Amino acid sequence: PLEMSAKRPVPFLRQVVSVTKKVHRDPRFDDLSGEYKPEIFMKTYSFLDSVRKQEKEMVQKQLKKCRDVGQKEKLQQLLNRMTQQEQTRKKQQKLRERELSFKRKQRELAKQGKKPFFLKKSEKLKLELAEKYTELKKSGKLESFLNKKRKRNAIKDKHRLPSQKNL
Repeated sequence: PLEMSAKRPVPFLRQVVSVTKKVHRDPRFDDLSGEYKPEIFMKTYSFLDSVRKQEKEMVQKQLKKCRDVGQKEKLQQLLNRMTQQEQTRKKQQKLRERELSFKRKQRELAKQGKKPFFLKKSEKLKLELAEKYTELKKSGKLESFLNKKRKRNAIKDKHRLPSQKNL
């Protein structure tokens, strides 16, 4: 830019070179990225499951070889986190499949001329709980699960009761 004398007053409408501002966009909230469909996302990134499996095996091998206690603890935590993430992914996939199958059934009923029926959140939870109980019964872990649940509820009830000190 040209240097101007400081003694002369600045003109009211002076010529300024405009700089184009870079517009940052977040793909999560932008319409250009399209809408999120979990089924398509899972199909597109299904190759990551094999990568995760390889990484898990590698961590297990490192854990067997490792002698350092601190390093071994870190690897064990990493392995636990990986398994937990895998379990949550499987759980979400099951839930998604269950919802899709229910929607398909409702569509078929709607085509036959029946009124569509939508499950409430509480009803979905009841169905999920019933399925969990059947799975536990098949695996033979139902009794231990119920005992733990009973103990947890007993502790909660104990906390809710007024303390003996106040009486």
